[in-house]
Amino acid sequence: MTTTETDTARFEPDVEIRARGHGIGCLGAGMIMAEQHLVAYRHAGFPVVAIASRTPANARRVAAQHGIGTVHDDPIALLDDERVEILDIAYPPDQQPALIRAALARPHIKAVLAQKPLALDLDEAIALRDEAAAAGTILSVNQNMRFDQSIRVLKQLLDRGDLGEPVFASIEMHAIPHWQGFLAAYDRLTLANMSVHHLDALRHLFGEPTEISTVVREDPRTEFEHTDGIVVSTLRFPGNLLALSLEDVWSGPREDGYPSDEYISWRVEGTRGVAKGTIGWPDGSPSTLAYASADTTGGRWITPTWDTHWFPHAFVGVMEQVQYAVATGTAAELSVADNVRTMALVEAGYRSIAERRPVPLSEFPV
Repeated sequence: MTTTETDTARFEPDVEIRARGHGIGCLGAGMIMAEQHLVAYRHAGFPVVAIASRTPANARRVAAQHGIGTVHDDPIALLDDERVEILDIAYPPDQQPALIRAALARPHIKAVLAQKPLALDLDEAIALRDEAAAAGTILSVNQNMRFDQSIRVLKQLLDRGDLGEPVFASIEMHAIPHWQGFLAAYDRLTLANMSVHHLDALRHLFGEPTEISTVVREDPRTEFEHTDGIVVSTLRFPGNLLALSLEDVWSGPREDGYPSDEYISWRVEGTRGVAKGTIGWPDGSPSTLAYASADTTGGRWITPTWDTHWFPHAFVGVMEQVQYAVATGTAAELSVADNVRTMALVEAGYRSIAERRPVPLSEFPV
């Protein structure tokens, strides 16, 4: 066995499936549901009992594609289906809170998996957190980058201490997202809908930041009115760790003569080692990681590998942690209480933009 193979065996890039017995009802039949959620669920053997959509024809098409036996003509009919123990929502964030509240009123629904952002602002997110707790319903938020294989292995390296004390970290995105049409009606764009991936991942890796400073400019390619097109946020953590989150949704002209060089990369520098990697989007390749440690590799670079991908395989981990929470009566790993802290970080970023200053997270007690 080679060094790389030996080292790969020391990590867990993908989750172990501990529970898969609870019926899932899917609300939404767009790209993220059809091409990511349902592909992952079929791969993992999670039982999808029904689907509904704002457009019934789309729900029927996706049901046929994935072998789902029941298609409901509207969301309320799906919510009333007592086989649905876990509600999986893929709806726009302005419509999501009402669906969550309707689910909280139905005792047969034990858990709700919501999309991010959970709501359009922090106050609504806090209200949903408190209402879910009062109802005794698990509310989880789909922060799927935590289940990207490179981020999972990076977290394992940090927890083991291979890198020592973190000094500097960065996540850089130079890629063009597909902005859903409904975003044009909102007053928030990249920070709420793309940076939220990276800010949440930084929280997951390093704990709670004490301060954020965010600057923005418009994206020349995005035609609808917006302020936060290109976004650069710097964060300070306890221990004086500095982190950078960069979302360059322009990434240069994409005309004849400009072949794509889009990518998302990350880097963590510690007192005893360095790790760096890429996120396998938008080209669909597996994410990558390489690291060197003064303590565990003698300074040599080690490159674990895997065959799975961020999309769709991270969605296995997202649903698995909900299945496990329902099966055991424990809190979800991606709990709404945790996600409210990510929402507070996003809100602090918008305050930093508006007031042109670093914003302490103490201004947003949650």
